[in-house]
Amino acid sequence: MRTTRAWFITGVSTGLGKALAVEALARGDRVVGTVRGEAARAAFAALAPGRSTAVILDVTDDKRVRQVVADVERDTGGIDVLVNNAGYGLVGGVEEASLDEMRAQFEANVFGAVSVMQAVLPFMRSRRAGRIVNVTSVSGLVGWPSLGIYSGSKFALEGISETLALEVEPLGIKVIMIEPGGLRTDFATRSRHETARIIEDYAATVGNCRNILSEHAGHESGDPVKAAKVIFDVVTAASPPLRLLLGSDAVGYATQKLRTQSAEIQAWVSTSESIAFASDHGASA
Repeated sequence: MRTTRAWFITGVSTGLGKALAVEALARGDRVVGTVRGEAARAAFAALAPGRSTAVILDVTDDKRVRQVVADVERDTGGIDVLVNNAGYGLVGGVEEASLDEMRAQFEANVFGAVSVMQAVLPFMRSRRAGRIVNVTSVSGLVGWPSLGIYSGSKFALEGISETLALEVEPLGIKVIMIEPGGLRTDFATRSRHETARIIEDYAATVGNCRNILSEHAGHESGDPVKAAKVIFDVVTAASPPLRLLLGSDAVGYATQKLRTQSAEIQAWVSTSESIAFASDHGASA
């Protein structure tokens, strides 16, 4: 990787995306970020004139994504680090969510990220170098009432990322998943979408968790500025991890999930292994 890196970060107007962009700029790197409007574009360009550039892009527009990536490759001399950060959270029960709401969630959080990766990969393959960073979530590891569709999108991105890491490792490309818990950003406010339908039967589960999300908004324990510093150091390390949990809450949820899952596997292991064909010897006896 070059001493001065070129970053392409989706969703840099606010939150973790902006914090990471600011950190990379402070370390002397160049950042091209995506935004959704002209005011945000101008504001980002003013952060470090000549090194901070923003482009207006909807990551669900695949044709536009490929053109923007080609332009960024030309203008920067090559993208060293891609960060898929753009996305939002749909809040509502699985039954409450319409198929249109589900499709929109997956378009932004899954297909948008894949579109950007597919656009960048040919260039990284040609250089046999590059880092792809996908911001997933602890919700990509652990389900929680009211976040089923959002969690599903992050589970999907985790599966794609894990597989891609195996596919590109021989080509000199590293894939890293960033799995934050609660960060004090606008995820639970501006970036939060609610299902249009509410079913009262789910008040004790979905409704209660929906209320918890609202109550915690603005009081999350994770500092996005500190998170950005950690992400920068991890992404630029010689041997970065495949997954990085961020926040004690994320560590707690993931650890409990793994313990529960491991115990369940062991409790049912004899049943799981009972489906094998009988051996030839056993079958003929």
